[in-house]
Amino acid sequence: MKSSEVRSRFLEFFAERDHRVVASSPLVLPNDPTLLFANAGMNQFKDVFTGREQRDYRRAASSQKCLRVSGKHNDLEMVGRTPRHHTFFEMLGNFSFGDYFKREAIAYAWELATKVYGLPAERLWVSVFGGSDSAQADEEAEAIWRDEIGIPTERLLRLGEKENFWRMGDTGPCGPCSEIHFDLGEDLTSVDGVSTPENDERRYLEIWNLVFMQFDQHEDGGLQPLPAPSIDTGMGLERIVSILQGKRTNYDTDLFLPILHAAAERAGKRYGDDEEDDFSMRVISDHARAFCFLVCDGVVPSPDKRGYVLRRLLRRAMRHGRKLGIEEAFLHEITPVVTDCLKGVYPELVASLDGTLEIGRREEQRFGTTLVAGMGRLEDALASTKGALPGATMFELYDTFGFPLDLMRDIADERGVALDNPGFDTEMAKQRERARASYKGKRKEVVSGVYDALAGKHRTQFEGYDRVQLDGVRIAALLRDGEPVDALQEGEEGEIVLEATPFYAESGGQVGDCGSLVGANGEAAVLDAQRPADGLIVHRARVDSGSLATGEATRAAVDEGRRDAIRRNHTATHLVHAALREVIGSHVKQAGSLVAPDRLRFDFSHFASISDETLADIESLVNEKVLADTEVGCELLELEEALRSGAMALFGEKYGDRVRVVTVGEFSKELCGGTHCGRSGEIGVVKLLHERGIASGTRRVEALTGGGALDEFRQAQRVLHALEGQLSVPRERLAEELERRLEQVRTLQREIDALRVEQVAEGLEDAVAGAEDVSGVKLVARRVDGLAAQQLRELADRMVAKLGSGMVVLGRAEGDKASLLVAVTPDLKGRLPAGDVVRSLGKIIGGGGGGRPDRAEAGGKNPEKLDEALAQVPAEVRQRLEDSPSASGD
Repeated sequence: MKSSEVRSRFLEFFAERDHRVVASSPLVLPNDPTLLFANAGMNQFKDVFTGREQRDYRRAASSQKCLRVSGKHNDLEMVGRTPRHHTFFEMLGNFSFGDYFKREAIAYAWELATKVYGLPAERLWVSVFGGSDSAQADEEAEAIWRDEIGIPTERLLRLGEKENFWRMGDTGPCGPCSEIHFDLGEDLTSVDGVSTPENDERRYLEIWNLVFMQFDQHEDGGLQPLPAPSIDTGMGLERIVSILQGKRTNYDTDLFLPILHAAAERAGKRYGDDEEDDFSMRVISDHARAFCFLVCDGVVPSPDKRGYVLRRLLRRAMRHGRKLGIEEAFLHEITPVVTDCLKGVYPELVASLDGTLEIGRREEQRFGTTLVAGMGRLEDALASTKGALPGATMFELYDTFGFPLDLMRDIADERGVALDNPGFDTEMAKQRERARASYKGKRKEVVSGVYDALAGKHRTQFEGYDRVQLDGVRIAALLRDGEPVDALQEGEEGEIVLEATPFYAESGGQVGDCGSLVGANGEAAVLDAQRPADGLIVHRARVDSGSLATGEATRAAVDEGRRDAIRRNHTATHLVHAALREVIGSHVKQAGSLVAPDRLRFDFSHFASISDETLADIESLVNEKVLADTEVGCELLELEEALRSGAMALFGEKYGDRVRVVTVGEFSKELCGGTHCGRSGEIGVVKLLHERGIASGTRRVEALTGGGALDEFRQAQRVLHALEGQLSVPRERLAEELERRLEQVRTLQREIDALRVEQVAEGLEDAVAGAEDVSGVKLVARRVDGLAAQQLRELADRMVAKLGSGMVVLGRAEGDKASLLVAVTPDLKGRLPAGDVVRSLGKIIGGGGGGRPDRAEAGGKNPEKLDEALAQVPAEVRQRLEDSPSASGD
């Protein structure tokens, strides 16, 4: 049975039993920033299980993309060594949200395993929760397996809390679980005596875990029965496929073999001939799959969080390529095979292939540089190590330089140097704790108690999508300096809560609306609108006349001109996003945005700068869609339906069970709660200003629309007109004329620089001729301000050549900085190494430096100490000559 059929039969089985087949969420969950990556099928249903979200179905099934590379699931070093450890994998699962429970879940699992997949019943073992100090044994599940399914007692195990009790966290839903294990064969027995799934993982393979969520765990550890128990199951696709294809390892299935053969062909080897080579090929095949799916879901290599994980996986794959003898870039030959294997189920892999290939090429090039830098640092560390290489040094090489740990071990073994592995583990644990603390803190919203209290009493109805003014809107609450008050007087600023509002509260990158509130006794200017708690909108306002009091009716009016400008920029942002994906690649994902009345800013994941020509193509495509005057549609859909329809979701945004989907024809479809134009033509025009990097793997583009773009064009027109007049050439020749004149300036500057060097050199002729004799060494130390660094080097080389044997020290000051250059003739570099001398002198000017034994430089931030440093040179030379063990100069 092919893997594609294994997957489809699972989903079809549960669809026939009234389960909603739900598409896999992205690896980067749009609704849960507490997780680095999706690592289980239930992740996308977490809020459904906890009751925070309601959906229109109570049964679901999915094949979920998962990645396990961190936390308790971090078995990265085991990938490729064992038959079934992976980074990326698919989790088949069926779920019940307060619908069916243990009896049905067990029956479904048994029917699918034995009837649909045809697994021999006599080779299946089952484990149930055997009880612990905090919970009783799951006798109900045990009885169902024994009495209704017919599992013999000798193949029905009671296991402990570690193996058969599941918790979502320290508190919340939890419950016992039941695992189904498959007997791979008596010849794989690895224990003496009775072999069971409890003690023999080599012979028995866990294929399915059925979690029975029936308790709510409290902070004191107590378990309270849930009013509506639920089911969460998970079966690794790779594992069940290995059984159904009669293979002893996951890597020998059709999910991996084509990738393994591609790696073997590239290395000029054959898979199966050598275990160490096979290990490297398995690592490459696993990591190539993870690479393709991560890029497809918008992750690009970077120094932190998700990008760091991707970079580590890529570098590990590259390292194993080198172990196979592949010195050149090779991932571009492997990743298309991954795409070909899975494009039938994940067609988005094809769309992102070009970006994946380019990222792979760039990372392999970067890795070559990394190896050179890391090898130098490792060589220095090994040379100076007495005993074991310190764990802190190992971690620095691993974390900062990206140096593979296994390569570090190989080289250390070759040199006979032990490694401080416990010290490395300690540093790694510290880093994980830092990352965990950072990630946990990310979603902790600091909301004062007063906002929580207001949100409990007043849920603000937003009615501003199709209107900018509401009459007779009652003031529900007033705050001044964060405290509730009955009224705000003229000149006071405060926060106003209305029962309903046309004011959009800042969210999703769009700024809050401004406008006015007019009551019977006063008027206020609305300066901003915010959403400090779920369902609550507060209006920051200043009372300009009279007073406003709770209970009063007001006319709430949004500044319509400002709102229109924001709408143009927001719809344009969607067009820019879609154009970036079409022109650059579908790996582009939104990483942040600002939608303001005067401009738009869009941050996105991408691995390189965008050329002017490509940026022009993007701008042209956006304006093509603007000129088409396409209708901008908005509709409310269930979250799952919206995502299944292809709507783009923004990571980090919290979506409800029903979401607003904004479309611009067939070109753009996004989940968005913001305000938009009715048609794309209302934008007028979009002018992209510039594009730049703001972090590794993240780019930013800024743009203007409507009147802002018109102002930009007028300003450019004024500048061009002025240049035409000043240079006396027509517009089409401006660039040519400017380049001609700049080249004239550069030529003149080179001539001036050459004259300055000659002038200084002539002034130093006497200095060379009258060089100071310091313990038999000719020495020239002079200050030469006004020269560039390269000119200083050229001058030093000329002076050293004229000395024949000796030392030259030159210093210069410019602004608040000073620099020194030390040059010595070859016969003296052993006794007077320039690097050592310049480091010592550099301390005087408040800095440091280094370089070659014959020439070195230093910089400092204390130019006022430059003369002191130059005056110290004779003493420095004298002292070093006295300390030198040899007078030969060798």
